[in-house]
Amino acid sequence: MTNKTKMSSAELGALWMTYHKKTMILRMLEYFIEKADDEEAKNLMSGLWEQLHSKVTVMETMFQNEGAALPEGFTKEDVNLDAPMLWENGFDILFSRILKEISTGMYALHLSISYKEDIVQFYKQLSEITETYYNQFTQYLLEKSFLPRPNFITMPKSIDFITDNQYMKGTNILGHKRPLNTIEFGVLYRALENNIIGTQLMKGFAQCAKDKDVQKYFTKGMVLSQEIKKEIEGILLKDNIQPPSSSGGTVTSSTIAPFSERLMMFCNFLLGSFSLGGQGFSATFLWRNDVTTKIGAQGKDILGYTREGLVLMMDKGWLEEPPKMEL
Repeated sequence: MTNKTKMSSAELGALWMTYHKKTMILRMLEYFIEKADDEEAKNLMSGLWEQLHSKVTVMETMFQNEGAALPEGFTKEDVNLDAPMLWENGFDILFSRILKEISTGMYALHLSISYKEDIVQFYKQLSEITETYYNQFTQYLLEKSFLPRPNFITMPKSIDFITDNQYMKGTNILGHKRPLNTIEFGVLYRALENNIIGTQLMKGFAQCAKDKDVQKYFTKGMVLSQEIKKEIEGILLKDNIQPPSSSGGTVTSSTIAPFSERLMMFCNFLLGSFSLGGQGFSATFLWRNDVTTKIGAQGKDILGYTREGLVLMMDKGWLEEPPKMEL
């Protein structure tokens, strides 16, 4: 197979989605870099911007070589660098880290439907960039005390095997629930961490949105994130596990939007889709039935909310259509 091989429909769809996500991230990074009050954070985000900008150029060449129309994606018109700081206290890196977490999952999916050698190598390179910056963002946040580490436990001194299916029921004859295992805790911790940041993101978006329908939608998203956060904290507290509390990522009083409402809606769609995908995958590792039931109900709520956002974007004329399957 050579690079002269025609790009498949699946590869075109993957690149189309990647182009939208990458141009969105570039616009958001441009605002965060402009408002950064920490030199180390600014340098980290600037380095990521340079790497991703070059990859957007590569994608544009790929589209051009195939004779495919270049997606609009997100342009300089979608960011307002003069807008005051909307988030502070490390939110720029906290959210950039979430974006890299989303990218990790998306590249795994896109690699699995890519066969053309140059596209495979393209996603491998993007994956390497993502892994590098995800770690750098994490270490920065830990050093600045913006990101708490997961809880510690006493290390096990022996192994055991599950021989009773009551383990899945999670409740013994006296009605006492078994403690969460460390795998279940890891799944819940990730969801809790993401919803803490998601709440702040939605609060900021709702605060600066001018369109009443969009403002109402973001407010609904903020409430949903808060409810999910509260439910997960409740599960942990019942097991005498203290939930983490991030000291970073607060919203200022600004009501001037740094991004277009179209970009903010697309960003929200990505987060919802990522949350659904993550929950679907993680649910298989939740073996206590009461926890699985709650996570399943949350997934249904997130799906309904995300679909509502798609309809709203269509109503506003903000949803760019992916390439059609025209043979």
